Amino acid sequence: MMTINKKSKSTVVFLGGGRITSALCAGLRLAGDRHAVVVYDRHPEKALVVQRESGVTTARDLPSALAHAAMLILAVRPGSVTETLAEVAACVAAPPDLCVSLAAGIPLAQLRCALSKSRWVRAMPSPVCRIGRGLTALCFDRGVNLRERSQVRALFGLVGQVVEVREPQFDAFTITYSPSHGYHALAVLAETGRRAGLDRKTAITAAAHALCDAVSYWREGGLDLEELLHEAATPGGTAAATMTAMNDAGFERVMRQGVKAGIAQARRNSKDK
Repeated sequence: MMTINKKSKSTVVFLGGGRITSALCAGLRLAGDRHAVVVYDRHPEKALVVQRESGVTTARDLPSALAHAAMLILAVRPGSVTETLAEVAACVAAPPDLCVSLAAGIPLAQLRCALSKSRWVRAMPSPVCRIGRGLTALCFDRGVNLRERSQVRALFGLVGQVVEVREPQFDAFTITYSPSHGYHALAVLAETGRRAGLDRKTAITAAAHALCDAVSYWREGGLDLEELLHEAATPGGTAAATMTAMNDAGFERVMRQGVKAGIAQARRNSKDK
């Protein structure tokens, strides 16, 4: 990645040097991106980790981070959004025109209120963007122009697929597509296999193939999901017995409850802390 050009305003600035910033910067580097990238975190050691991983530039303080920002990416916890944006407003007379928030549950109206002179985008990238195979949901505020929309899509498109989602559905989408579902399912299925008699390594391998191979076949095989379920559930077969028992035990109900709880948490995040 390029180092910051002090005569240029072509810089992408991350406020927050946590895991999603680290994943995005690694994915951008993998893609050969040529943006100048600056990372600022109030805990300098976190920004230095990203610098070592991806070759980004770190900023010593918030004013120097903002001085050359063409696109500001807010990558802090939802509970820190209000405080962080107040600090931004206090240290610069003219905040960046284009700002992107990665904070779950924080609506555009709240972001716009905090920095009214900026044009806002909500984005929720998957951590899998680290290897260039992520998925990013985008939601644009009404003031974001076509050129800026294109810039944001292009940036996140470097690290995976991009979809645009209307704000009323944004939280539901981000909860539904979280890779945590895959990690959770993998862990539970592997532990179930271990308890059924497999050694740990074999159980994890079997569970991983069960999940990954199924999704790959669905994506590349051209069959509808309903067709695949019908194909798998041969009457009297082991898969049919397994799926029936799981559904009878409340599998679908548990999934609905989990997604509902995630959406509720996102909505709690939208309240000022």
